[in-house]
Amino acid sequence: MNIAANNGVWSGSWVAERLGVELVGDDGLTALLGLALRRNPRRAHLLVSNVLGKHVPQSPSVVYGHGFALGRRVRDLLGEREARQAVVLGYAETATGLGHSVADGIGLAPYLHSTRRPVAGVTPAGGFEESHSHATSHLLLPEDPALLSGEGPLVLVDDEFSTGNTVLNTIRDLHTRYPRKRYVVVALVDMRSSADAGRLTDFAREIDARVDLVAAASGTVKLPEGVLEKGQELVARYEERAATGASSSAGASGLVAQFPAPLPGVALGADYQSPYPGARGTARSAPTGPHPDDNRTNHRSHLTRVALHWPHGLPDGGRHGFTPAHRRRLEAALPLMAARVAEALPPGARRVLTLGFEELMYTPLRIARELEALVAAEVRYSTTTRSPVLAVDDPGYAIRSRLVFPAHDNPADGPGERYAYNVAGAGFDAVVLFVDSAGDTPELHAPGGLLDRLGAHAPHVLLAAVPSYVPALPEESPAMLPEPLRGPAFSSYPAEDVGWLLQDLSDVTLEAPTEEREEAIQSGGAHYAESLPVEYQPSEQYQALFHAALETSAARIAQAVGVVTETVMAERSPRPVLVSLARAGTPVGVLMRRWAQFRYGVDLPHYAVSIVRGRGIDANALRWLAAHHDPRDVVFVDGWTGKGAITRELADAVLEFEARTGVSGFDPEIAVLADPGSCVRTYGTREDFLIPSACLNSTVSGLISRTVLRADLLGPDDFHGAKYYRELAGADVSVAFLDAVAARFAEVTEAVDAAVKELAVADRTPTWEGWAAVERISEEYGIHDVNLVKPGVGETTRVLLRRVPWKILARAGAGADLDHVRLLAEQRGVPVEEVGELPYTCVGLIHPKYTRGATGADGRAVNV
Repeated sequence: MNIAANNGVWSGSWVAERLGVELVGDDGLTALLGLALRRNPRRAHLLVSNVLGKHVPQSPSVVYGHGFALGRRVRDLLGEREARQAVVLGYAETATGLGHSVADGIGLAPYLHSTRRPVAGVTPAGGFEESHSHATSHLLLPEDPALLSGEGPLVLVDDEFSTGNTVLNTIRDLHTRYPRKRYVVVALVDMRSSADAGRLTDFAREIDARVDLVAAASGTVKLPEGVLEKGQELVARYEERAATGASSSAGASGLVAQFPAPLPGVALGADYQSPYPGARGTARSAPTGPHPDDNRTNHRSHLTRVALHWPHGLPDGGRHGFTPAHRRRLEAALPLMAARVAEALPPGARRVLTLGFEELMYTPLRIARELEALVAAEVRYSTTTRSPVLAVDDPGYAIRSRLVFPAHDNPADGPGERYAYNVAGAGFDAVVLFVDSAGDTPELHAPGGLLDRLGAHAPHVLLAAVPSYVPALPEESPAMLPEPLRGPAFSSYPAEDVGWLLQDLSDVTLEAPTEEREEAIQSGGAHYAESLPVEYQPSEQYQALFHAALETSAARIAQAVGVVTETVMAERSPRPVLVSLARAGTPVGVLMRRWAQFRYGVDLPHYAVSIVRGRGIDANALRWLAAHHDPRDVVFVDGWTGKGAITRELADAVLEFEARTGVSGFDPEIAVLADPGSCVRTYGTREDFLIPSACLNSTVSGLISRTVLRADLLGPDDFHGAKYYRELAGADVSVAFLDAVAARFAEVTEAVDAAVKELAVADRTPTWEGWAAVERISEEYGIHDVNLVKPGVGETTRVLLRRVPWKILARAGAGADLDHVRLLAEQRGVPVEEVGELPYTCVGLIHPKYTRGATGADGRAVNV
């Protein structure tokens, strides 16, 4: 791993020999660190990390692995409960990627890094000075002002912990605004003196808070007297040589030109040895001055722009906050983005550099790590920087070469030089440069700009731009939204169980017989959500089946409720806001709320909202939720997945809502009781079994109808509508269903804990196998419309209760789970066909004559 070692030479020996600087500490310290010099009035030497991915190109797996491992250590230190409440803060620019990797290791914590890029309209939540740095002012610009205001631990991450001044300045500033009882300081190396260590202890006592330290290695830097002056003199002497073109008398110690020339005139020492395993650098004569072609555009390198297809609305990093929900979206998108980069690489490339851009470290790192697993080439990762460091071509020096180029992101502190180290002469066949869109400017592409500099040292340069995330201020609400409807005035559920973000249309006649309703939709082009089917009234025989099924499956449902609730609280939010998709999701949301009460004594907020295929989720309901809760805590809940149409509908609707309103943070992934279609990552089970709440309509869902969306009844600022069927109270089993399942919570607790542990380490990536099965069935049965194929017990039951069924496919050997389906099919004269190989317990096929248009992807009718 010690890539800085060249034939056994430590990459700090050049500085150590000339200045008498010593590193004393853990055995692995010199493997992690090299030394270099810089012009700085406060500190001459620079500790150069070999595993940070800033100055020294390194394997992205190694870089990410070090940060992730530190995060795991923090998680173990804090324990599960405090880890869930933690916030991670990284330092710009050097530790932005490291801090993000630590947050990944903790797994449950949102992440924020400081920035030197102010953003108009975003009010700083704090700031501090980095006393030894060349650029001192740090801003904290979270999109959510409450991000730092919690009481949980604050985890501060930097690449090195040298004096403790930066951390003290940070804690001092933030503790005044957001006091808390615990801080954790994380660094790759702890290089404090004993006096500095004591100062941090005294400070912790002063603010009455606990401060822990986690580091990969520790030690101290021994500096002889006069080292600062001696170091400054040495830097000045070598810079003068570069300026005047004087060559070094010791070939291998020759200074690399600050402005490297286009190929083939790379200025390197006469007996240059590449510091990187496998590099194909060629020995060159020592520099004799800037190359005459230094400022001209290099036309020999091939430039390719790579379209990453970055997920809409996803932050490019932690400048304004990065939540666990953001992390899940990024994880899902990484494989395809890396594949697009891999496809753009030149054939036969053997050595590839992925180069990040100043504070944009994490995104390039994660894509590079994926790329490393996709291609045969050796992949390395580093980033550009503001930090000026002397370059000396010597195996015992950490910065062998540097590229100098103008800033290209219109920095607030004005134009200036920027740097890329250890790129020139490293033998890269291709360089993939990642910038955010704020840095994709004419200056980047101009002669002498970064792309030009890179093109002088690699035959292929690829450019991948990530959209710069800028928080948008939410639109002013066009109207005050009403408070949620609650029982007993609306629904038979107790008021505390659920708040309905719906408009009460109980006094409006909306029902029609199923066939008439769907024929009218076809002839008039109406949307299916503009009317309601007549509520099915179960026979005594059918009611008996429901109660028998409930008795048989209550414990199974209780276990699934416990598993999905525990998973949500562990991975999404310790205090989630449950938002059920009305109405099938509502009983599940109530049960999840009851599990949280039973297990932890917490009362989780729970609401029900409307989502309509082809029209999306109720945007006014999302506005209400964003005004009353943190969108990052919202977890959408449904009963089950079929082929995943609503899962996709919700994802599209949330993206559209974010783009239109500027309100972000909602995670569109649904948590479900059962996921037989393999459409989501958060579920209680993936088995397709009978959930008794699917057997009935309103009488098991608080006596609430399915939702309605009609322009003549609802204004632009109204919630979607629904009816409360008070007249069906005599047949209502809504609360009885909940009570029967909740009564089994205690007996399934051990099974829930075991299942949650298994799921935590399982690969839960959605395979969408349900969608594939539906497409196959649609073609096999000559339907040619996936919207008319309803897979799973729950969806099949809906077909029989609310649609015009054509036939039912039942898996051969399916038992009691299908008793109610067989009874309903018999009552409606629908054939049940047993199928040998079926991924679901059953599948309902809707009659295409009546409902091809009514159930289309856009919800509109098409005559057949």
